[in-house]
Amino acid sequence: MKFLQYSVLPFLLVVVILSLSGATLVHSHGDFLHCLSLHLANSSTISKVFYMRNNSSYSSVLNASIQNTRFSTPATPKPLAIITPLKTSHIQSTIYCSKKHGLQLRIRSGGHDFEGLSYVSEVPFVILDLLNFRAVKVDTKNKVAWVQSGATLGELYYGIAAKTKTLAFPAGICPTVGIGGHFSGGGYGILVRKYGLAADHIIDAQLIDANGRILDRKSMGEDLFWAIRGGGGNTFGIVLAWKIKLVPVPVVVTVFTVNKNLEQNVTKILHRWQYIAHKLPDDLYVDVGITKVSSSQAGKKTVQAAFIALFLGGVDELIPLVQERFPELGLAKENCSEMSWAESVLYLGRAPRTSLDMLLDKNVIPRTIFKAKSDYVKEPIPESGIEGFLSMFLEKEADFASMLMVPFGGKMEEIPENELPYPHRAGNLFQASYIVGWRKEENTESGKYVSWIRRFYSYMATYVSKSPREAYFNYRDLDIGSNNISGYTSYQQASIWGSKYFKNNFKRLVQVKTMVDPMNFFRNEQSIPPLSSP
Repeated sequence: MKFLQYSVLPFLLVVVILSLSGATLVHSHGDFLHCLSLHLANSSTISKVFYMRNNSSYSSVLNASIQNTRFSTPATPKPLAIITPLKTSHIQSTIYCSKKHGLQLRIRSGGHDFEGLSYVSEVPFVILDLLNFRAVKVDTKNKVAWVQSGATLGELYYGIAAKTKTLAFPAGICPTVGIGGHFSGGGYGILVRKYGLAADHIIDAQLIDANGRILDRKSMGEDLFWAIRGGGGNTFGIVLAWKIKLVPVPVVVTVFTVNKNLEQNVTKILHRWQYIAHKLPDDLYVDVGITKVSSSQAGKKTVQAAFIALFLGGVDELIPLVQERFPELGLAKENCSEMSWAESVLYLGRAPRTSLDMLLDKNVIPRTIFKAKSDYVKEPIPESGIEGFLSMFLEKEADFASMLMVPFGGKMEEIPENELPYPHRAGNLFQASYIVGWRKEENTESGKYVSWIRRFYSYMATYVSKSPREAYFNYRDLDIGSNNISGYTSYQQASIWGSKYFKNNFKRLVQVKTMVDPMNFFRNEQSIPPLSSP
């Protein structure tokens, strides 16, 4: 089993089985289907957009975007129906009928929600899957693009690369991640030090609100436009499409990988990396991926740190820069490769680089079973602390565990934490994320793996941000708190998790939610609640 950066961390907490009688389910299906039929412009279209449980395509449509197979077990609650709209009116009809018949609506683009909240619920629900809303329109003259929420990052990058080699977009490197969820949670990637987040470059959007109105930036107002750029999906409405500003990159970039293990002084090199990575020129991004690997000694294991980099320039400029600023790494020319920016996305995502068509391959990232968590580090971790967490990777439960350390600084240091809902800006040396996985046949023993990552998270508490202990919304974690999904959630209760994701921006997000969706139609276990709701 192989875990990948930024694909890294896929999703779930075990959820309860939907406790409704079969008769009630059939009744809800019938009423909802009848309602949707009445409101579609052409009722013959319903067979192409509506999938009930008795439909032969139901399971394949449901499972098509489930990236963490922890959410595709027989015990996982299933939707009453799946809607795959072909046009905007289908979405408006789905909102209307879901409200009328008291069904929760879960909105899915790429299916990478770490806790499965875009397609799992403990109460009766339907899935609105935006898989048909995947258009990408690139305007190189004005250096902008419109991309629909159902498209993947790979499709966006492919669309850009087909038109130009000198423009890019600063988002993640997992090609199968959906635009809708990634953008709405902030979205970072390998250009984060040079250009900041994906959300920092969104200049317009098209959204359908809880009343079915279609809004753009001007008609929704600046408060709502602020909220959807980092405040999370399935909270304020359904964002159909985003207008983004593209960023310049050179025709040739350079990447490298240097591996160091316990026998190669990795503790001291990691310790030094903390003082260097966030201060490097913002054209250079060097992250670290930590895993257990086989040792050179037969039958033994060691812990390896992979230092993986993107440099916006050529190898001849990169080598002397790293040798001067980070000589401990021992970078050599044979560690480096020159390529286009689009190819570098595949390289850093550990995907095959046989052709850029791999950006369009929905199976380029293997689906796995896992649990993940995240942190932000503001002070260097001492060598003793590094030794402690490295030793935990030698435990049996960590066979398929990994840790990713993403350097900040650069552009992230310049943007105020209230500029957008995503607050983790200046003062952070790096973001740390942890994942543990297991084999499908070990599902009955999943508890010991979840226990391992919780112990790891507990160990890291000494070395990470405090009051609040910050977390990244797109690496959703229900362990840090959740809403009452079928009843009222107070501001105080939601603040437990909300302050970790959004810090002081949580209060403004609640105010926006109260203004645009006071009845809390768009909701899940970690959606922003209004100040009062039924």
